[in-house]
Amino acid sequence: MIVRQVQNVFQILELFASRRSAATLTEIADHFGWPRSSTFNLIETLCSSGFLYEPKFRGGYYPSMKLLKLANDAIAGGPISERLRACIAHIAQRTDETAALCALSGPQTIFVEVVESSSPIRYFAQIGQRVPTHTTSAGRALLSLLQKKERTVILQKCEWIRYAPETIMTIDALHEEIEQSQKRGWTQNINGFEPDLVGLAVPVNLEDRQFSMMVAGPSYRMKNRIPELVQILKDEVAGYLRDRTENE
Repeated sequence: MIVRQVQNVFQILELFASRRSAATLTEIADHFGWPRSSTFNLIETLCSSGFLYEPKFRGGYYPSMKLLKLANDAIAGGPISERLRACIAHIAQRTDETAALCALSGPQTIFVEVVESSSPIRYFAQIGQRVPTHTTSAGRALLSLLQKKERTVILQKCEWIRYAPETIMTIDALHEEIEQSQKRGWTQNINGFEPDLVGLAVPVNLEDRQFSMMVAGPSYRMKNRIPELVQILKDEVAGYLRDRTENE
C-alpha cells in the first residue's frame, strides 16, 4: 500500500532536483495538480522540520543543506561501501555496457548503484529503479541465494505477465531456471524482460547483506560476449570478497 502523503513529499524533492531553482507554493500545487491547502500543509511541515527554506521572502522554497547532510550521514553508514561502488564502475568500464548493483525488495528488485554504458544505444537504468524480480537476471541472482520455499513465497507475489517474447511464465519453470543458474554460478535473462535485451548477473552473498552485480545491454552486442562478460562479473565479485577478507 502506498502512503500518498509520503509519496507527495518525495515528489516535491524530485521536483526541486529537476528544476534546480526555488518554487512557490502555487507553482508546486499547479505542477502536480494538488489542492493548495494540502500543498501548503506539506510545505509548512517540511519548513518547520528544517528541510525547506525561503531563499528570498515570498520568492519560493528550496531544500536546505539539512536534507543533504541527512542523506550523506545515512549513506555513509549504510551497507553499500565505496569498494562495492567501485566494482560497478569497473564492470561498466571493462564491458562498456550498463552495470548495476542490485538488492531484493520482495517481488521487485531495486538498483542501488548504477553506471550506464557510454554508448548511445544502451540499457537505460537509474538508481532507485525497480524491476520485476522474476524476469530479470539481477532478480534471479538474488533469488538463487534463497531456499526454494523462500523463493516460492516471493514468486507467488509476482505479476506473471509476458514482458517480452522469452518471458518465463510459471513458478515451476523459474525454479528450474534458477537451479541451473546455481550450478553454473550466474544468471541470465535473454529477451525475457525487454525485447532484444540481455542481462547477466552474479550473486554477492555476504554475512549481513545480499546483492547481485549485473551487466545489461542490447542483444546484438551482448549475446556473443556472454562468456567474457560473465567472467568480468565473477572477477569483480572475487576481487571484492578477497579485499574484504584481507581487510578484516
